[in-house]
Amino acid sequence: MAAWNDYNDAQSNPNLIPKGTLAKVRLTIRPGGFDDPSQGWTGGYATRGSTGAVYLNGEFTVLEGPYAKRKVFTLIGLHSPKGPEWAGMGRSFLRGMLNSARGISDKDVSPQAQAARRIGGFADLDGLEFVAKIEHGTDAGGETKNEIRMAVTPDHRDYAQAMGRTAAPAGYAPPAYAPPAQGYAPPAHTAPPAAPAMHQGAFPASAQQPAPGTDPRPAWAR
Repeated sequence: MAAWNDYNDAQSNPNLIPKGTLAKVRLTIRPGGFDDPSQGWTGGYATRGSTGAVYLNGEFTVLEGPYAKRKVFTLIGLHSPKGPEWAGMGRSFLRGMLNSARGISDKDVSPQAQAARRIGGFADLDGLEFVAKIEHGTDAGGETKNEIRMAVTPDHRDYAQAMGRTAAPAGYAPPAYAPPAQGYAPPAHTAPPAAPAMHQGAFPASAQQPAPGTDPRPAWAR
């Protein structure tokens, strides 16, 4: 129990989610109204800052677990006048988000995986749900804040649990279906013994026909 008069062990910022936490989040892009059709940036999703940098203003809402409904704000770089590094980081982050949301291994280079990493526009990212690794960074004032710089893909051992699904291990493929061999017949079904048939020859001769002048019905039915 914490001492009421000693606050050295108190958490400095209780609003922070612990560093390294994996959480399922939903991305909401806060529109900045900047478009550049030559880059495919349409719909008013992008934001252009005072320095000329262009980015997506991401609001990530934690969907499940002890930090549900908490929000993390992170910028996703699209362009920087200082060079391609920031845009490269943004593209890498978005690739990871698509892998995570669509259940694709980062190592998968199949045509289906490549198609899943393509988008028609930023509207395809708005509302995307994926597993994020939450980190600590600093804001403009030097204060510690939560931020998200990477997505967790199915290659990670804790992906399925964080995503809230039961997933097959990475690299697993179900056995290929093989049709039955020619001439194959399923095992014969063994039916339960049939009741005696009520027809000629099914009973002894004495029981086949009632004696003349007798009522063939059982006594209780007469």
